[in-house]
Amino acid sequence: MRKALAAVLAVVAGLFLRSEYEKNHFTVEEVSISSAKIRCGKKLIFITDVHDKEFGWGNRLLLEAIACEKPDGILIGGDLMVTKGIGKLDATFRLLEGLIRIAPVFYSLGNHEMRLYREREVYKNGYSKLVRKASDLGVVMLNDQTVPFDELDISGVDLHPCFYRKLFLEKPARMPKGYLEKKLGHADDKRLQILLIHSPLYFSEARKWGADITLAGHFHGGTICLPFLGGVMTPQYQFFVPWCAGSFFKDGKWMIVGRGLGTHSINIRLNDRPQVLVLRLEPEPILEPKSIRKPESILEPEKT
Repeated sequence: MRKALAAVLAVVAGLFLRSEYEKNHFTVEEVSISSAKIRCGKKLIFITDVHDKEFGWGNRLLLEAIACEKPDGILIGGDLMVTKGIGKLDATFRLLEGLIRIAPVFYSLGNHEMRLYREREVYKNGYSKLVRKASDLGVVMLNDQTVPFDELDISGVDLHPCFYRKLFLEKPARMPKGYLEKKLGHADDKRLQILLIHSPLYFSEARKWGADITLAGHFHGGTICLPFLGGVMTPQYQFFVPWCAGSFFKDGKWMIVGRGLGTHSINIRLNDRPQVLVLRLEPEPILEPKSIRKPESILEPEKT
């Protein structure tokens, strides 16, 4: 009995140590996508779900890795901070200050930024401070808007809290028809359209709106990634959702779901290292996306 207990404790200790290692060691992974809508190649960095995580003081290691890629632009998919409790913004400001020195930054909001906005009194006008800081730095805040960037159109949508509901309370809402058009207007089908939408549940609506490439996060890669089964659990307490991370294709459109860089309430990562995603856009045909971590299947999220 003692040997069995010792073995269990050893396994638990090993998993804990592995999780601690993974949380502090991010990977840089690349996806290449071609499009006839562009004439020149472009390299973009996509990061999401940082949640106040810093790799070295002021995120020095993260910023050095991003700078080494020499990107044309940096896209943020939301949730740079944790808005549970105090909701400090110091780490967020340090990261934005470092990123803007590397390349133009486009920042779309996640559910934690939206909580800052909704609960302004609780977080002592943290949202206003965030917007003011971003404006001072020259960061482009994509609040339900589209901005041109060379041959691209980059859009960001602020999702209502109903789309982030926890499964044990109530299912996430269906996205009403015309929701994205109402928020963003119509997509220009002659330009390469990138849409930053924090939750990957709405890929179907994103591509029907006109997004050629949808960038999402929110699911933290499933927290624990099991071979053949994928991510175990999302922050919305959904289990074994197949689109927790990776590249997905449907009707000529792509969705790339980032694993994120930080954690918060469930402070675990196993076989799910933090990720910096390099998105290489090419004008010439490529048969399939070149991804270090190829998804087991190409699936479309079911409507919830």
